[in-house]
Amino acid sequence: MLYKRILLKLSGEALMGNKQYGIDAARLAEYAQEIKEVVNLGVEVAIVIGGGNIFRGLAGASNGMDRVQADHMGMLATVINGLALQSALELNGVQTRLQSAIKINEVAEPFIRRRAMRHLEKGRVVIFGGGTGNPYFTTDSAAVLRAIEVEADVILKGTRVDGIYTSDPEKDKTATKFETISFNDVLTKGLKVMDTTAFTLSQENNLPIVVFDMNKKGNLLKIVSGENIGTVVDL
Repeated sequence: MLYKRILLKLSGEALMGNKQYGIDAARLAEYAQEIKEVVNLGVEVAIVIGGGNIFRGLAGASNGMDRVQADHMGMLATVINGLALQSALELNGVQTRLQSAIKINEVAEPFIRRRAMRHLEKGRVVIFGGGTGNPYFTTDSAAVLRAIEVEADVILKGTRVDGIYTSDPEKDKTATKFETISFNDVLTKGLKVMDTTAFTLSQENNLPIVVFDMNKKGNLLKIVSGENIGTVVDL
């Protein structure tokens, strides 16, 4: 395997499938199966998932809600998604632990770095919920932070498109895809990969990012096997 330990970043919207909101059970089952295949090969998997399918803090703040309150609601939404993914994985026979940056001891372990790393070493999938536990930080920032803390080899960002393009491929048919691109080129070209805080943190810690289409069956397995899937952002 190309990577021994990965941090998989999933958006909350990805769990909606073809629905307008909430969680699509079929999409959840697909993701669980994809992750199981990777775990069975001995790859250690940590996951950070967003909450945009349930509630997005920025959207709440834009409608007049207090930003801190809104962000806390978004953090709780990520815990709900984490519980759903945990259940789907365990139905597939994958041992899973959910750790939350917000203390919700009845449903999730508190985030403890050494405990998380021990779970990974034992072959358990670790899902990190609750973002960073602080308002004003996105789940992208949480993903990079957790990846650095547990010493992941790479961040795999699963999206709806198969990589990074010169412009939005859903709007611009002439957009061309990058196979690889440097951190500096992403910044100078103004490409949107992650929010600036998360992206800078990844760059400063020499942590590569792979942007790929998570909805295409087998892509996750291909990436960890070393195939050239998606776009690699590196130094």
